[in-house]
Amino acid sequence: MRDLWDAVQPRTLLLMLGVLALQLGFILSYVGAFHGPDPHRITLATVAPQATVDQLNAIEGTPLEAHLVADEAQARAQVLDRSADAAFVPDPQGGTDTLLVASAAGPSLATATQQVLSGVEAQQGRNLTTEDLVPPQQGDARALSGFYAMIGWLVGGYLAAAALGVAKGARPATLRRAAIRLGAMVPYSVISGVLGALILDQWLGALTGHFGSLWWLGAALVFVAASVTVALQVLFGIIGIGFTVLIFVVLGNPSAGGAFQGPLLPEFWRNIGGYLPNGAGTEAIRNATYFDGNAMNGPLLVLLVWGLGGLVLTLIGSAVRIRLHGSST
Repeated sequence: MRDLWDAVQPRTLLLMLGVLALQLGFILSYVGAFHGPDPHRITLATVAPQATVDQLNAIEGTPLEAHLVADEAQARAQVLDRSADAAFVPDPQGGTDTLLVASAAGPSLATATQQVLSGVEAQQGRNLTTEDLVPPQQGDARALSGFYAMIGWLVGGYLAAAALGVAKGARPATLRRAAIRLGAMVPYSVISGVLGALILDQWLGALTGHFGSLWWLGAALVFVAASVTVALQVLFGIIGIGFTVLIFVVLGNPSAGGAFQGPLLPEFWRNIGGYLPNGAGTEAIRNATYFDGNAMNGPLLVLLVWGLGGLVLTLIGSAVRIRLHGSST
């Protein structure tokens, strides 16, 4: 009977309930995000009269968010600098119009845009041809290599920090030890970044020609995950690892824009994706490897905020806890 009580004592029961909540959250988040992709406000540069723009924006469900541009050159430029997801170039002299996409930013998004516009064109008795301005590299099937690399780097970061917590205690005993734990993550992050870049570029040939960018983006992702994990362990103890899984796995991966990009996701995941390290990392890797580093400021700022936030919370949380409870040697 005592063994039974030890097995179901309140603390153990709460931990098991927490695991159950994460498990159910995982199912809800992944299935909720992916079970019914539906386009919503795909930004579309349009070389056409304002009436055409208004017609596209009036489609039921608002799958498109069309805006007027001066000419085809500007439309192409906006797709390449990530100002627009796609561009629509009607041919007033003929019966075939052109859709410009960049499937390296996400083939699912390009396909969804094509399907919406094909329906519009069919209603008007016109044809649509699609030109892919930036297709994925030959070794990057469906432009998912950057997404999977992001997952690997983030997983490495939070597992390394969690392993340190298990081995040395979730909460560092002194402020100095907290700083040392964070410092230990720096060389680990750099090594993880370079080895991941070697796999992507040199070994598999999935994302070639951008070794330096992949290295430092990988290192940044690893350090962000590690610093956040250390901070959550300082604040919540071993339970902090559960919060890490909630952020990076349950919420972060489905909303990151991997298999389905933001405009195809339900509102909740669409709204949070760009503010989590997963989405920012995926976007940064794609922009660095396919779009000449355009539109990098937003994703890099998100990673910076998370990384600094983890660092600051670790140090402040450790200092406050030590002040309240004293340090152990």
